[in-house]
Amino acid sequence: MADQYLTIKQLSEGLYKDKGSKFLSFAIPVEDIEQVKLQLAYYKKQYFDARHVCYAYMLGPDHDQFRANDDGEPSGTAGKPILGQINSHNLTNILVVVVRYFGGILLGTGGLIVAYKQAAQDAINNAQIISRAVEIHKEITFPYHQINQIMRILKDIEARIVKQDYKDNNCIIEFYIKKQYEGRI
Repeated sequence: MADQYLTIKQLSEGLYKDKGSKFLSFAIPVEDIEQVKLQLAYYKKQYFDARHVCYAYMLGPDHDQFRANDDGEPSGTAGKPILGQINSHNLTNILVVVVRYFGGILLGTGGLIVAYKQAAQDAINNAQIISRAVEIHKEITFPYHQINQIMRILKDIEARIVKQDYKDNNCIIEFYIKKQYEGRI
């Protein structure tokens, strides 16, 4: 696993037109499957009148969770070209949604592949690509009297604390650290 990965900083949009059809594209930063589901529900509701709402996503610093969906377009003509653009930019923790409004003229298989690829590429090209450190999730339990010492260590390794709990004179801390610090705790 690498120490860094590429993703996008914030939502970006794109547009591609061909023979009257409009392809609105959206590149969205996401962290997990739940965020993907929420975003897809939003775009399907927002563009309920569109013929197709196709998408692809990639998750994880190892690019190990992904999916492509054609939403009724001929198999492999929408989701795969969108996923191909995500891969060609080496991005992860990203969802790309392409909304198609049919213009009345069939584009054919080749035309659809080009349209979805170009729409996805436009949204990604309009995004600010950033590098992020891979974070490792940890939890430690220790006697309460060591809290100052432990907190100093966590600060030194730039830990991002997400939860603290106290139970039976013990402290339980849940946190994320950059992969590079993994051996220090």
